[in-house]
Amino acid sequence: MTRFINPTREAFKAIFGLALDRPVHMLNLLQFRATAQYAPEDPEAKQPPISGAEAYARYSKEAGPIFSAVGGKQVWIGEPEQMFIGPQDSESWDLAFIAYYPTAQAFVDMLKNPAYHKATRHRTAATVDSRLVRCAPLPLGETFTAGH
Repeated sequence: MTRFINPTREAFKAIFGLALDRPVHMLNLLQFRATAQYAPEDPEAKQPPISGAEAYARYSKEAGPIFSAVGGKQVWIGEPEQMFIGPQDSESWDLAFIAYYPTAQAFVDMLKNPAYHKATRHRTAATVDSRLVRCAPLPLGETFTAGH
């Protein structure tokens, strides 16, 4: 089974093929490691072990101010309880949330920030699998289709 932790170069390049001047929502699905796995060069590698959830909390603490500075905000967060439709045995998520960015360029600016890049070591150590889906907001409606 393929696991996904960090974006590929191709995925990062693809961002520039999409509009950068529109708001975006990023759907985040995260599965944490029982024990965080820091790279040997990370200062945390020589410290007592912590859980993936604790490492993700470190990521959130360091990345949060950078996220806010580009105009990002969390619009929804939840703890997945059951896979109702989807793989029952190959995907389970510990945390789900939707992050808002005023423009896709703001998201790119966050990714390029050296302090943000440094903070991602915690996210990498924390997660065994993840999904990050860029979504274009659509008008809300009364049904399950946009604006209807």
